[in-house]
Amino acid sequence: MISKKKAFVMAVLLIMVTAFVTFSISNLVALNVGDKMIISQDMYLRLNEDNENMGKLIHLKHFLLEEYYKELEEEKLIDGAIHGMFEAVGDPYTNYLDAKDMSDMMMSTQGVYGGIGIIVTADDDGYVSVVSPIEDTPGERAGLNTGDRIIRVDDENVSGNRLDDAVSLMRGDADTEVKLEVMKRNQNESVEISVVREIIRIQSVRSEIINNSIGYVRVTNFDEKTAGDFQSHMDEMTRQGITQVILDLRNNPGGLLTSAIRISDMLLDEGLIVYTEDRHGNRKEEFAGSGNYDVELVVLINEGSASASEILAGALQDREKAILVGGQSFGKGLVQEMQQLPDGTGFKFTVSEYFTPSGRSIHEKGIEPDYVVDIPEDIWLEGHDLELDEDPQLQRAIELFQ
Repeated sequence: MISKKKAFVMAVLLIMVTAFVTFSISNLVALNVGDKMIISQDMYLRLNEDNENMGKLIHLKHFLLEEYYKELEEEKLIDGAIHGMFEAVGDPYTNYLDAKDMSDMMMSTQGVYGGIGIIVTADDDGYVSVVSPIEDTPGERAGLNTGDRIIRVDDENVSGNRLDDAVSLMRGDADTEVKLEVMKRNQNESVEISVVREIIRIQSVRSEIINNSIGYVRVTNFDEKTAGDFQSHMDEMTRQGITQVILDLRNNPGGLLTSAIRISDMLLDEGLIVYTEDRHGNRKEEFAGSGNYDVELVVLINEGSASASEILAGALQDREKAILVGGQSFGKGLVQEMQQLPDGTGFKFTVSEYFTPSGRSIHEKGIEPDYVVDIPEDIWLEGHDLELDEDPQLQRAIELFQ
């Protein structure tokens, strides 16, 4: 027979266990009880905080709609609030995109869009700065170069804080003119440049054979077609017996990470290509298989080589597959993802930082080539392809094969 004291202790223990289980469950999950829901304390606090913040936002929206001296469009206010939230992140690569900008962004990954053909970023001083012009586009022909700062587009001031707006203003229908006020690199006075937009159909890979023995492959950016085109050019050259290749990534602003990884896979033996880490330390690794091409490689880079081109160059350098020649690269070591919302708008946001196989972070540092070869400033500023005998970086690459 159980004593009253023991029964009392067991009852207390049962109550304590029940309370603990109830507390633990209610702090982890939401429970349905009839037509009601029991939620955890943490969830309640988060919802309450969100409700207070949203209440403030909704109150201010209604106040402006009702009290402002002119009629306002509610949709524009909401759109502006969303833009502001993304701007508050303080990352030029994290942006909210309206339906048109989102459509343009999706098209650009396919290698086709209407615009002037330059890649821009927000520099440390808050300006819209040219990363590089895309080869054979209106922007390149107008003389825009890495480091030029765009101050105005038509009649609107632009800044790195609203980078997506600046990009949107420069894009548009073919055969329309856009006027840019530009502070040229290393100059103190701005100049006005008129550029006629075109449909930018990027042929991202071209090749030729130099001195009847060395393959030259120029990759201008990484879109959905780049890896397949690269493979076609490499196949043709290897069929002709080419075993030495110069891969030119100068002024390549990047593009699709997957495209750069596919090309790395073709050039590297089995092993690590690149890895990324997110804010929680989660690591994602990309590996090469057996490689498609057994060739000697020299890679050309410069300060206009950014993002995906730095992933490719860094992997080839770390794995001792290629010698790098030229100038220090741009230094963009962040990975973005893009999501489209049901109404056609969307956003891109930085999800992780990438590292070369040896663990190097190149963000805001760039990649140092094995052989630094400068191009004279007066030649560089012309912004056009150099002839073989005028290009000291290409000449140095050829010498390394001799």
